[in-house]
Amino acid sequence: MARDVLGNALPSASPLARRVLTELLARTAERWHFFAATSANQPCADAILVGAGGVFAVLVADEPPDETTTLTVARRAEERCAGVTGPRGLRLANSAIHHVVITAGGGSRSRGHSYELLTERDLPSLFRKEPRFGAKLATHIADQLAERLPGYERLSVQRTEPKAEPTQLLDAAELIAGQLEAAQRRPFETWMTFLHPEQNDIVSRHYGGPARISGPAGTGKTVVALHRLRHLAHRSVNPLLFTTFVRTLPKVHEMFFRHLAPEVANRVEFTGLHAWIREFLISRDIAVTIQQSKVDDAFGRAWTVHRDSLSTIDPAPHYWQSEIDRVIKGRGLTDVESYVRVSRRGRSLPLDEGQRRRAWQLYETYQDNLRHKNLHDHNDAVTLALRELVACPPDKPYAAVVVDEVQDITLVGLRMLRQLAGDGHDQLLLIGDGQQQVYPGGWRLSDAGIPIQGRGAVLKINYRNRASVLDFALRFDATNEVDDLDGAAGVALRQAESANTGGETGSWRGPKGDLPTVLTDVIAKLPVPRGQAALLVFHHKDLDHCTTILRGAGIPYLTLDHYEGEADDKLKVGTVHRAKGLDFQAVLTVQVTNGGPVVEPPVRERQYLVAATRARDYLWWGVAESSSS
Repeated sequence: MARDVLGNALPSASPLARRVLTELLARTAERWHFFAATSANQPCADAILVGAGGVFAVLVADEPPDETTTLTVARRAEERCAGVTGPRGLRLANSAIHHVVITAGGGSRSRGHSYELLTERDLPSLFRKEPRFGAKLATHIADQLAERLPGYERLSVQRTEPKAEPTQLLDAAELIAGQLEAAQRRPFETWMTFLHPEQNDIVSRHYGGPARISGPAGTGKTVVALHRLRHLAHRSVNPLLFTTFVRTLPKVHEMFFRHLAPEVANRVEFTGLHAWIREFLISRDIAVTIQQSKVDDAFGRAWTVHRDSLSTIDPAPHYWQSEIDRVIKGRGLTDVESYVRVSRRGRSLPLDEGQRRRAWQLYETYQDNLRHKNLHDHNDAVTLALRELVACPPDKPYAAVVVDEVQDITLVGLRMLRQLAGDGHDQLLLIGDGQQQVYPGGWRLSDAGIPIQGRGAVLKINYRNRASVLDFALRFDATNEVDDLDGAAGVALRQAESANTGGETGSWRGPKGDLPTVLTDVIAKLPVPRGQAALLVFHHKDLDHCTTILRGAGIPYLTLDHYEGEADDKLKVGTVHRAKGLDFQAVLTVQVTNGGPVVEPPVRERQYLVAATRARDYLWWGVAESSSS
């Protein structure tokens, strides 16, 4: 039957096209939707296919076409699908349109530069892809495409099951309401099909130089970044780089990107910033020795020397170590006079000239200790990489560099990334939120020589957190130093528009000795699958305590250091620093205090905000009080 329908519509189709399109058309009996090109005045997809697995632009050819042809076909398919709407006014993203070339060859399936290459034999794999949306939403999309595809004819064969109620009799919002609920219960990649119109515009916008996307938690900054990576990969042949200060994020986002854009996934490198630097320095035969325990010992010995002069200002050695990391070395300061003059935006303690000179003496002793042991810290590695890039740029530069969680990268790190990416069109995209900065030591992008005037966007709609979770997160006073990453006013979480209603929160406060019983009970009663939940803490010693509780209760868990985004039934466990950039259906937080009222510094409030906003549907906040002894 499908062969007869196709023969009448496309009498001059080649034998290969006739076989392939006949098989695609036959799938309309299984709730797929099929549009065949009836005019070929210019290069275009031979068919548009819509179903549970997504939207596919299919080109049939005896041999793989050249890249110019496939890019032209892809661009025209995206233009014709532009404007298709989904849940709550979101639009079908260009990145949700999969480009497939089907040949007669007998080889195995492979990836082209901008498309997935299949043979006839591999054709059934199109229908085994992970579902992106349900039958009603697929029909809703196909009905819109029927009005947007001139030169195409919508063809179908009789279904083998009774037809559902005609969708045109239903309100569009009714059609997709269930889909929105389903999306909120599914993993992150479901949201890769639709984007807000503003997000969609950013994905395909042409930037004449470095660009920046900022916005509060949950506004989809990373989603936009991944869609943009796919957009740029389709328009270049060189490799692309996604990097971030958070070393656990790249593997997770690489997995998401492979779902989003399998045809170009092998051309995008996902790696942590320090991991990239380490490999780069090795490739240039530059020796770097970073042994964190020995680095910490070098600082500890320096602190012993200078403790008496600094402990009256702040007795915590960690504060002074971060002063060196984030201000002195992080900003690339090389003499004490520069340090005396520099702005220390974001640091919790003001320091006068005399105090800064004493801090500089601590830094010099620390550096002497490192040199004596032939050691480096991470800041040294960043500085060495910057010098090497200035002296000898890569032979094959990246087509684009996308940097996530940029607010926690040091100023020297930003300078290095600018040197790596360059200032050309669409070559550097920075993603971040000043309100989620957990490593304070403020800077402006202009300090790094990164001009973004007129090339910045601020996202304002929170799609992640349900209303009750968002309300809980707003308890934390984390608005200090919120900007657009270049000194101008930014948008705080309380100013964001919430897109989701509902949600559930819970809290507990009690003796630390009761935590094992309380925590295991909360986990047993989770309203979401355990594998979609995370337990977050704020100190490594508390992480050790909580994992001991989990092991004792026989609760399977996976630390965030080893989490790569794959689905399983294990509770995810880690510090808030490792959770940055991730989200989960449910989040359980454990905050350990010494009891009594505590005035938290701004950086700790920001950490609390980050932890709370990792939760989509359910947030539980536990405060375990231990004695000050």
